[in-house]
Amino acid sequence: MVLLSLLSSFYQQLAPLVPPGLATCLASAFVAEGAYVSAYRHEFIGTLLMIGLTFSPGKWIGADSLAVAWIAHACGVIAADKIGGGPHVNPAVTVSMFALGKCSYTEAFVRIMGSMAGGLVAFPLYKVLAEQLGLTPLGGPEFDPKDDDEGIAAGFSEFCAVVLLMILIYTVNWELNFGKYHYWIKQTLTAVGIRYLIETFPLAGPAINPMLGTTWHIFAYGDFPDHLGHYFTYWVSPFLAAIFASCLYVVYAGGTVFGKSLPVGPMKGEAKAEAAVESKKKK
Repeated sequence: MVLLSLLSSFYQQLAPLVPPGLATCLASAFVAEGAYVSAYRHEFIGTLLMIGLTFSPGKWIGADSLAVAWIAHACGVIAADKIGGGPHVNPAVTVSMFALGKCSYTEAFVRIMGSMAGGLVAFPLYKVLAEQLGLTPLGGPEFDPKDDDEGIAAGFSEFCAVVLLMILIYTVNWELNFGKYHYWIKQTLTAVGIRYLIETFPLAGPAINPMLGTTWHIFAYGDFPDHLGHYFTYWVSPFLAAIFASCLYVVYAGGTVFGKSLPVGPMKGEAKAEAAVESKKKK
């Protein structure tokens, strides 16, 4: 009884300090007997770095210079990816990778939980850092239900942004080859593209990342969102966008979506075949 009383007291003191959902996210690292702990670690660390290095431009760095903020943001995207080990840091990206057969369902789940855990830890951590150093507190994306109670307009904005983000990712990672400096060039292009999307689709924050929308809300308000518009904007729309973008890529390059072939495409293969025929005719 004494032990139970001590444990209960310890829990009551600790619980208010732990963000809702963090315990579940941390426990998910050991799903499938820990087979994906490495992927979880990459997502957790990558998300911590991504939030710190990409949310600080405009707040801590380049507050008075848009050019400096853009450059700092680009450097942050590259550094977070390089140091974090190449994580997705975005559940929508993970859903697309699962749809395209690049990772299993279990790995996708673990990666999403890793990024959620990273976000739940990052915002309180950087708040403490900002207070200690006298810096401007970091902000985050928020859904505003005013004149958009169901999140239709904000959700459409996120849908468009995520589709464009995925097309950018497919292009610079799988379709282009920059030779010796491929990694640095494709990450720089990705960073510039993300910054452009942030400036172009502002209705939902923007987040362009389900994890950011929800972990920021939990940090800012201390609980899970209770508005359905939030989930439509930050989860349903980005996931649908990721699946739609995956279909577009399969139509272009071939492959499967959730293990199923599409009735159209691949355009890439047809273009190569037509080019080969034209080449033979010329000969």
